[in-house]
Amino acid sequence: MEVNNVSFSYDQKADHLKSVDLAIAPGKITSIIGPNGCGKSTLLEVMSGLHAPQKGRVILDGKLIRQYKPKELAKRLAVVHQKNEIPFDINVENLVGYGRMPYQRFFQHHPSEEDEKVIDWALSITNLQSKRKAKIEELSGGERQRVWIAMALAQKTPMLFLDEPTTYLDVYYQFEILELIKKLNREHKMTIVMVLHDMNQAIRYSDRIIVMKDGAIVAEGSPEEVITESMIEDIYGVKAKVKYDDQNGFYVVPIGVAGRNGHGAE
Repeated sequence: MEVNNVSFSYDQKADHLKSVDLAIAPGKITSIIGPNGCGKSTLLEVMSGLHAPQKGRVILDGKLIRQYKPKELAKRLAVVHQKNEIPFDINVENLVGYGRMPYQRFFQHHPSEEDEKVIDWALSITNLQSKRKAKIEELSGGERQRVWIAMALAQKTPMLFLDEPTTYLDVYYQFEILELIKKLNREHKMTIVMVLHDMNQAIRYSDRIIVMKDGAIVAEGSPEEVITESMIEDIYGVKAKVKYDDQNGFYVVPIGVAGRNGHGAE
């Protein structure tokens, strides 16, 4: 995927994305980080085709993303949103089955044999086999997030976008979700793009990191290239130490507030 000179505004008054250029490396995990309101989620939405940019273009597999029909795009790119509406009185298996809709005929009321195989695979890889008949409202936060990921996996796409997949989860479930995402990339060769708030999680689970501020990309590269003490102070207004040791690897230790600039809209 390529993003070429993209600008976007929700209200035509201010640019929430400003002349963004980037290329998503296939087969890698890319994380987008930055302060609240910098445009991380907006960029993900524009890249997924949810919003059309006022300027520039998004290209997926050599074709403008706006030229894809919805079903065609849904076979190439799956998205797990930060907030999801739960259909009333639905169980895990049926919700995951929604991910097969791009492959079904208009009047098809029952999953095909292939649909059933893919649903079973998605439930297996997300460790939800024992919950397949459970109602969504009966699940923990971590289990619910795994259900949304399983539904996205049922689309059988080579690329997966996740908008803040660890938000609102306890620490245990945060790492459970991130380990699942890592497994999808390493074992199933999925290209992953996700928005994260936690810098140390981004360092640990990303091949590449994109840093945003005020709707623009200000840095991108490997975690070691991007995460510096000067970047953290400039972008987040926080003093921090960037450390490395054999046990923990590369990590950030925040020290205190250095001063905060104004930020744009998320």
